[in-house]
Amino acid sequence: MLKILNLSTSSRYVPVTRLWLQLRCFCSSSSLSSSSSSSSLSVPSDDHIVRLILDQKSPSGALETFQWASTFPGFIHSRSTYRALFHKLCVFRRFETVYQLLDEMPGSIGLPPDDAIFITIVRGFGRAKLTKQVISVVDLVSKFGIKPSLKVFNSILDVLVKEDIDIAREFFRRKMMASGIQGDEYTYGILMKGLCLTNRIGDGFKLLQIMKTRGVTPNTVIYNTLLYALCKNEKVGRARSLMSEMKEPNDVTFNILISAYCNEQKLVQSLVLLEKCFSLGLVPDVVTVTKVMDVLCNEGRVSEALEVLERVESKGGKVDIVACNTLVKGYCALGKVRVAQRFFKEMERKGYLPNVETYNLLIAGFCDVGMLDSALDTLNDMKTDAVRWDFATFNTLIKGLSVGGRVDDSLKILELMEDSENVHGARIDPYNSVIYGFYKENRWEEALEFLLKMEKLFPRAVDRSFKLINLCEQGGVDDVKTAYEQMIEEGGVPNVIVSHCLIHRYCQEGYMEETLELINDMVTRGCLPRSATFNAVVIGFCKQDRVMSGIKFVEDMAERGCVPDGESYNPLLEELCVKGDFQNAWLTFSRMVKKGIVPDFSMWSSLMFSLNQKTAIHLNTLLQDIIES
Repeated sequence: MLKILNLSTSSRYVPVTRLWLQLRCFCSSSSLSSSSSSSSLSVPSDDHIVRLILDQKSPSGALETFQWASTFPGFIHSRSTYRALFHKLCVFRRFETVYQLLDEMPGSIGLPPDDAIFITIVRGFGRAKLTKQVISVVDLVSKFGIKPSLKVFNSILDVLVKEDIDIAREFFRRKMMASGIQGDEYTYGILMKGLCLTNRIGDGFKLLQIMKTRGVTPNTVIYNTLLYALCKNEKVGRARSLMSEMKEPNDVTFNILISAYCNEQKLVQSLVLLEKCFSLGLVPDVVTVTKVMDVLCNEGRVSEALEVLERVESKGGKVDIVACNTLVKGYCALGKVRVAQRFFKEMERKGYLPNVETYNLLIAGFCDVGMLDSALDTLNDMKTDAVRWDFATFNTLIKGLSVGGRVDDSLKILELMEDSENVHGARIDPYNSVIYGFYKENRWEEALEFLLKMEKLFPRAVDRSFKLINLCEQGGVDDVKTAYEQMIEEGGVPNVIVSHCLIHRYCQEGYMEETLELINDMVTRGCLPRSATFNAVVIGFCKQDRVMSGIKFVEDMAERGCVPDGESYNPLLEELCVKGDFQNAWLTFSRMVKKGIVPDFSMWSSLMFSLNQKTAIHLNTLLQDIIES
């Protein structure tokens, strides 16, 4: 029956006995005779043989199975079994064998190949990136005296679009239209996809007009494809106008536009479209809903985000743990961690099991508001609830404890992290947080000892740190800058000790802009500098006769959460008094006293000296103000 036997005949075919066993499993209605191991099975169905062919792991195995099935009395191959064989041969790029089998097929089963077979071959050529052979399938169909159908043309077009939109368009004009095939919605949908994938949005609009002039009504999929391309190219307004042309927008339409407005942080437009979506009886998907909730939470409108979530649930929409985590994050950002915790419990009752991200958000929220014991309790809850700790869990908690003045507890959590099986590979962030904890508590020696112990895990980082510390103390400023720039270029992050030393050295040399960059970097990383660090900046400004810049810097640091002390104000007062600027000296003195800082002898001396220079000042009034302060 079959002449195709040149398929790697040296390779081992699937044993016939195994095929018998597989077929026996498929044919549950068949029976085996107990008298002989070679007893026959009932005639297998096409489906059974198709499954056997598709299960083979080699082209030779697929062909052997196909030929073996022919030995069953009464079994005749069909287009389905041929199609299964063609699929396997195409997967292994045995296209010559495919051509030979196609030629034999009419004589073998009395039927020519059908559309399904030709489409299978088209897709096989497509996977092999054989563009010319894909196009030649049109001629292959004609060889059997069959006129290529629209389905075959569309399958070819679909493959070509993924390779080259220009070739696809040429095929559409010269092959499809020349054959009298005008195309349907699916045809134009394929072309629209190709144009939009290559950002040819203008051509996409032209295609839309061509469809209308040819009497083909663009369907929702075509509109959505163009809408997505517009939004991807930040032309959301034009996409919104295009949507107004649609007779039946679907949930995908709203997902595209609402998500685009959320990406641009245009909350009003997002909410208007969301309301319209609901009014049409549609519900956006969970990704879109989460984006809307995230924008609301970022603006502090967490209660409205909760309303959106509840409306989606009430309308039968799907909600997942990511959407719920968005609300937890929103509540924590407002400092309402207990509310977030209650919502967390409500999630569990509804069946949304919290994941590690949920717990991490709560831990971060508790740390941000200084509820460190609750953060530790949440860590223990994770163990009870069988939720595995990850690096973010430990990193967040260690940083929170260190910032909160509990560096000894952060050391215990660090030890727990090092013993954990879930955290692989040492990362420096939590270790730098511990150093900051020592720094904040003014435990300099322990900070340096801890940095030295880190050498086994982070030899390069520790070596760079000590090199910079030594250069700041003894080296030239150019060498300091070079070493620091090299650290940054290599992806290193200075720990707080290194930052402290750099700030002091830069201030001594008058590099105030570089100093402020270092201060901002510390604050950005959540490491608020102590007065021992930023007082050097104040002295640096005073040395450059920029006392007002120094005053502004101290006030800015106080607003950011840093705590100035008497040494922060002393050089400012002294400089102002020496200049005879008693008004600003008195204002600065008053701000200092309001912050609870008790003036020392040198401050009083500076004020009295300046007072003696201002004979126009009413002494009694001034002394009364001082006493009241």
